[in-house]
Amino acid sequence: MTLNYLYRLAAALALAAFSHAVVAQEPQRGGTLYVALHPEPTVLNVSYHAQYANSTVSSNVFESLFVYGDDQQPKPVLAESWELAPDGLSLTFHLRKDVKWHDGQPFTSEDVKYSALNIWKKLHSRGRVTFAPLLDVETPDAHTAIFRLERPALVILSALNAAESQIFPAHLYAGTDVRTNPYNSKPVGTGPFRFKKWEKGQYIELERNPDYWETGKPYLDRVIFRTIPDAAAREAALETGEVHVVPFSGIPFSDVERIKQNKSLRVTTNGYAYNAQIYYFEINTRKGPLAHLKVRQAFAHAFDKQALVDTVFYGLSQTADSIIPQDATRYYLKDGLPRYDFDPAKAERLLDEAGFPRKENGVRFSLTINLSPSSDRFPFAAELLRQNLKRVGVDLQPITSDVATYLRTVYTDYQFDSLFQPYATMLDPEMGLTRLFWTPAAQPGVPYSGASGYSDPATDRLVEQYQKEVDPDKRAGYFHDLQRNVLSQLPVIPLMEAPFFTVYNTRLHGLDERPDGSRSAYTNAWLAP
Repeated sequence: MTLNYLYRLAAALALAAFSHAVVAQEPQRGGTLYVALHPEPTVLNVSYHAQYANSTVSSNVFESLFVYGDDQQPKPVLAESWELAPDGLSLTFHLRKDVKWHDGQPFTSEDVKYSALNIWKKLHSRGRVTFAPLLDVETPDAHTAIFRLERPALVILSALNAAESQIFPAHLYAGTDVRTNPYNSKPVGTGPFRFKKWEKGQYIELERNPDYWETGKPYLDRVIFRTIPDAAAREAALETGEVHVVPFSGIPFSDVERIKQNKSLRVTTNGYAYNAQIYYFEINTRKGPLAHLKVRQAFAHAFDKQALVDTVFYGLSQTADSIIPQDATRYYLKDGLPRYDFDPAKAERLLDEAGFPRKENGVRFSLTINLSPSSDRFPFAAELLRQNLKRVGVDLQPITSDVATYLRTVYTDYQFDSLFQPYATMLDPEMGLTRLFWTPAAQPGVPYSGASGYSDPATDRLVEQYQKEVDPDKRAGYFHDLQRNVLSQLPVIPLMEAPFFTVYNTRLHGLDERPDGSRSAYTNAWLAP
């Protein structure tokens, strides 16, 4: 056996191995993807309730004009191309042709017009602010939609994906009350998967859309979203292969390091940049002790943020000192912000100065804290905050509730003292912050918008300046000033940045890890044998 022969044999074997690896990575068709969620969705769209579970499911059924690439810039979906007028007062979208709704009706510019004017602009908690300058949508033909604007609004270009601004079928929604439309629980979209079944409390089943406009997609036959309330049960389902994906930090934080050692599982923090969140202690400024600024300042000094990150969330995030995440480098103000270091002694002095001395039992006053039902970690967070405040003489009592009760109590009745609640700042902070701090944005019955009762003329002016500014540097300056204003008045106390991660089985390929991937469709996903 010659040396030349051995070289040829080695080369052939290497080529065969390489070819096998390439073939093995070719998308495989068929199969069912199982995703574990908690809480269960309340409605299968994001028209008036943008909670993550709602969008995680419905973004597979509904689409919008864009997705956002790794460069955080818009990429075509139902809009093939678009132009912004030089004066910033119109946006023209050229829509994809030959797209059908799941009931066979054609998708047209009338659907975009209906969705933009009647849903995004009127109902969505963030969209009501983002699309406020939208005057009209002209439809010169079935595949052209022209947004006419009252003023320049660059933020709109960051708000047109399926997690934020879903396009609804006008022929099924026009003339109805969107909030009670029966298609909210049996949606008809244009997306890669069609709705099939919803067994409440158990699972939601979507099936492949055979008429999807992107040829050959999706690869999967179906996606089933299982409702598994217990984090340990979700983890067990992952480890046994009963589910393939758990998004939004859905397993016990204490087990993440161990899970990283499991060769059949992967952990990724990608796919969440679009929905970057801050966890807040939000305050009802309308009444009681928390109406006093010195009390709010005292609370800001009483909370041990680092302990919250380290003990409740196992060090998987970082503390927050502003209302904008640190990764938003254009907008985050690093220096010059009011600072509230952990200082219980200072908190005690401020509470005394505010006129709330300790009573004979050592308690100054009692308050409640309503906990967002979106994470099972929040009761543990509330316990740490309770201990922090007990140290300075304040009794804090946590309240847990179901989603419907929480939304009604907090955002309709305003019957609360404080909240532990995450809010998404979003790709552009105008989308996520305006609803919290701009007086006109606060409307009873609109979830995740203006619960604190905060209203400040100077802050309102800053919001109105960044809303219409077209110079990026000047616009960033307004956000810097907004941070100073809000943090000097403390209607919210930022505690930490959201510790989001996804755990998935290595059989799963094509998981979307773009900035908005965690709330995007499983269009490119496939399962290896």
